[in-house]
Amino acid sequence: MKKIFLILFCIGCLIFGCETKPKIHPNALKPVLASQPVKYDSDDPAIWINREDATKSLIIGTDKNEDGALYVFDLKGQILEELTVRGLKRPNNVDLVQDVVLGQDTLDIVVTGERLRHQMRVFSFPDMKPIDNGGIPIFENETELEHRDLMGVALYHRVSDGKVFAIMGRKIGPSGTYLWQYELKSNDNGTVSAEVVRKFGAFSGLKEIEAIAVDAEMGYIYYSDENAGIRKYYADPEKGNEELSFFGQNDFKEDHEGISIYKTGTDTGFIIASDQQANAFNIYRREGDAGLPHKHTLLKKVYLSTMESDGSEVTSIPMGSKFPKGLFVAMSDDKTFQYYRIEDILGDLLK
Repeated sequence: MKKIFLILFCIGCLIFGCETKPKIHPNALKPVLASQPVKYDSDDPAIWINREDATKSLIIGTDKNEDGALYVFDLKGQILEELTVRGLKRPNNVDLVQDVVLGQDTLDIVVTGERLRHQMRVFSFPDMKPIDNGGIPIFENETELEHRDLMGVALYHRVSDGKVFAIMGRKIGPSGTYLWQYELKSNDNGTVSAEVVRKFGAFSGLKEIEAIAVDAEMGYIYYSDENAGIRKYYADPEKGNEELSFFGQNDFKEDHEGISIYKTGTDTGFIIASDQQANAFNIYRREGDAGLPHKHTLLKKVYLSTMESDGSEVTSIPMGSKFPKGLFVAMSDDKTFQYYRIEDILGDLLK
């Protein structure tokens, strides 16, 4: 009976097609730990550094569903239910910046998007209190509804004046204005509003743009044009919309996904990008190749135990004996976020 079932299953796959998950590489690195699972669909993490005791730092992660949530985890991967925000309408990506001056206050903020409500959400952290009057409409005046479906989110904290910008991506949009950049502003009542200051971003049209990362110190935005490559622009809207680099076109199995930046100095380090269908991450020099700051050649492909990872984040801040040189967190398609030692991923590149 089992043999007959397998034969029928194979015939069905030949006729109708079967979706199979890419396998974990036999030599894949295993994480130090995995978080407790979210309810539906883990998607993207951010890392909050506890300035007084880095071993008490926290992870924020999205649960991408129409009944979605922003989860908060400790460094043991345990869900902190008292800080978790539920009832969000398909939050996709998340980002965080610390020490932001808004009005008379200095605080840390978390930003995500509610795709089904077409709005940005802003929370103070670590109390996870909303400071956005219930949500800020994004991609307004777009006539096609799917052009307002929020996906990617990244924050840019400008060093020169402390201003904070949110770079927002969507499910689909026109090349040249796919990404919109908003300046976050403080209102008199202690809430935050957003003003469009820039529309930019080339798009191949092959799939979509989801993963966005900002290198605030060096002043660059990176984003994944899925199935095409990784694009690089200036983060400061006053520096214009010139595309500085388009790299990684031939380094990925299929989708270019989550991007994170590991800093070894003010202008050195590594760009780590998810090769989603390979269950691997590709590593490039943050500062570019020798004498060519906008040329990023693949240094290394590292296979991890994450399954089809969409999002990741990394920090070089030591976090105790488990993470002495920093922490790399990546989403896995089993509803979890996996925690890795960054030195296990970078290996000899750190020497």
